[in-house]
Amino acid sequence: MLPVTIPLILAIVAAQGIIKNPDGALAFWFSIIPFTSPIIMPLRVAVGQYEIWELALSVGRLIVTFLATVWLAAKMYKVGILMYGKKISYKELWKWLRYK
Repeated sequence: MLPVTIPLILAIVAAQGIIKNPDGALAFWFSIIPFTSPIIMPLRVAVGQYEIWELALSVGRLIVTFLATVWLAAKMYKVGILMYGKKISYKELWKWLRYK
C-alpha cells in the first residue's frame, strides 16, 4: 500500500504551497503527473489558475495511465489467479508481466 499512498500524501502536502502559487512550476508538474493530478488539478481549477491545454493534458495522461494500469493488472491477474496460496515477490510479478 505504501507505493500507492506516497504520491497521494505528497500531493496533499504540496497542495499547501500550490494554493499560494497556483501558476508556478510545482503546480504545473504536479498537475500533469498522473499519480498526483487527481488532487492538484481540481485544486488549480478551483483557484482558477490554469490553461485549457493544461487541463486537457492532465486528463489525457490520467486516462492513458488508467488504461495502462488496468492492462497490467489484468495481465498479472490472469497468471496470478492460478498461483493459489503461493507468496508473491516483485521478481515473480515481473515474470508474470512477461508471460504471453
